[in-house]
Amino acid sequence: MLRRAAPAALAVGLIAGMGLSACAPITTYSGFQAIDANPKDVQVGTDTKSTVRAKLGSPSATSTFDPNVWFYVNQVKQRVAFRKPQVTARNVTAIVFDKESEAVAEVNNYTLKDGKVVAFNGRETPTRGREMTILEQLLGSVGRAGMLPNDDEGVPGSRPGDRR
Repeated sequence: MLRRAAPAALAVGLIAGMGLSACAPITTYSGFQAIDANPKDVQVGTDTKSTVRAKLGSPSATSTFDPNVWFYVNQVKQRVAFRKPQVTARNVTAIVFDKESEAVAEVNNYTLKDGKVVAFNGRETPTRGREMTILEQLLGSVGRAGMLPNDDEGVPGSRPGDRR
């Protein structure tokens, strides 16, 4: 009996091991990738716009309201099997330049912990009033149109059957 249990346990172990290895997360990297220099290595007061561009390349984005603020952004996502991808790391480096001298005034580093969740409703804008069911829409006009002529029919600008 013991000889038959050992191969069965081995087969179950192999199948479980293959199942676990098939669910290994797939990691994707996007955004700015630091190759030669890191945005965190930018020196305040020493570097300028031209030296930052030479070290790091073009920024991922610039500020909408101030062209003297550059952003270098990267993130890491992991996806397991068919599940929705999860962001595991996000780094944003904001470099602020002085307007006159174009020297680096500030270097701010933000991570995923610094982000805030924004309530977003992408479906539709709610309107005032009540919603009618399909049955109410189909049968709602039954009985509204009068068969007899109105006294207002002779009034210019009125439509037949228009009740005010």
